[in-house]
Amino acid sequence: MPGSPERARRQVREVVFVDGVRTPFGKAGPTGMYAETRADDLVVKCIRELVRRNPSLPPDRVDDVAIAATTQTGDQGLTIGRMAALLSGLPSSVPGYAIDRMCAGAMTAVTATAAAIGVGAYEIAIAGGVEHMGHHPMGEGVDPNPRIVAERLVDPSALVMGQTAENLHDRFPGLTKQRADAFAVTSQARLAEAYRRGVIQRDLVPVATRSAEAGWGLATRDEPPRPGTTVADLASLKTPFRPHGRVTAGNSAGLNDGATACLLAAEDTAVALGLTTKMRLVSFAFAGVEPEVMGVGPVPATEKALAKAGLSMTDIGLIEINEAFAVQVLAFLEHFGIADEDPRVNPYGGAIALGHPLASSGVRLMTQLATAFAERPEVRYGITTMCIGIGMGGTVIWENPHHADYSRDHTHEESK
Repeated sequence: MPGSPERARRQVREVVFVDGVRTPFGKAGPTGMYAETRADDLVVKCIRELVRRNPSLPPDRVDDVAIAATTQTGDQGLTIGRMAALLSGLPSSVPGYAIDRMCAGAMTAVTATAAAIGVGAYEIAIAGGVEHMGHHPMGEGVDPNPRIVAERLVDPSALVMGQTAENLHDRFPGLTKQRADAFAVTSQARLAEAYRRGVIQRDLVPVATRSAEAGWGLATRDEPPRPGTTVADLASLKTPFRPHGRVTAGNSAGLNDGATACLLAAEDTAVALGLTTKMRLVSFAFAGVEPEVMGVGPVPATEKALAKAGLSMTDIGLIEINEAFAVQVLAFLEHFGIADEDPRVNPYGGAIALGHPLASSGVRLMTQLATAFAERPEVRYGITTMCIGIGMGGTVIWENPHHADYSRDHTHEESK
């Protein structure tokens, strides 16, 4: 009864990934396909497409819209989650907010809204990210506290991501430039094959583009890929972060523009509304590491997430890891005893080929894992993981609803 001192009760709910989409990723800069396209318009296209693809979802049932951007200014500012919700045509009753965890912005948008669903505060949420690195170069307008360097809290190289990758090569000398280049070639080849099979296109939202010089266009494919790249092609590239270094434009993700968004729901709500379940969230974790070797962040984050789930790496059948730099992926694989070309890892290619529009990339990993789950019903668990600037890592563990034990376990739980 009202005013009763009895403690309010809540039920922990299962959270599912219903659907995810993204724009084609573009090359940042004046010649890139999104040079004259607004960042907020990119994410608006994604939200509208989610609503279009899921007609059984009443738009007023969306409880929140969380959109990440690393540089929250200009056309990525003004509480972009709320602005994107309004611009997308969602009812004004749907709130929204902005998130910044650098490269893991969209991943954090997912985990934050999923946690809210898990404790019953929300039933349905939209989460994603956007980065227009052509309009807002990484680090634009920042003013690092001088204590960071003066008090030697971190090495100055921690503020330059390419230098942190060189530092990782120093720390793990077995992760040679040759291995990094070979991994990059594999990424390009796997993406080319995924495009050939029509895998990547399923999640892409066409975007109308404008150029004062060239007129109107339509972006339907990612701009960064370089199919046919060979190790010989990469061997002679310059090492911009260190003379005679090991990190090049060929074995790193580029500077890119793009947006992503996904639909999350409580599992019972998804069933009631007739929404699909592409993945179930099992656990997630973020971890800190030394900022000057931020690329190793996925290792402790994954160990933490696995421990929380009561799983080990042997239970993981698919891995989507963000390829900010080849060396950070290799460090992760080496730690867990996984071969450089293991088919479980980024089966459709990764950021070295596709691009990495910072805060948007976490959901791109998730959409590709959901696709791989559908193609690999024998795999029960997969992870999405990434390194994060200023010394962090993030990992989310997902369960495959196409796996035979998924339906059996859920039937058993419902009968209790």
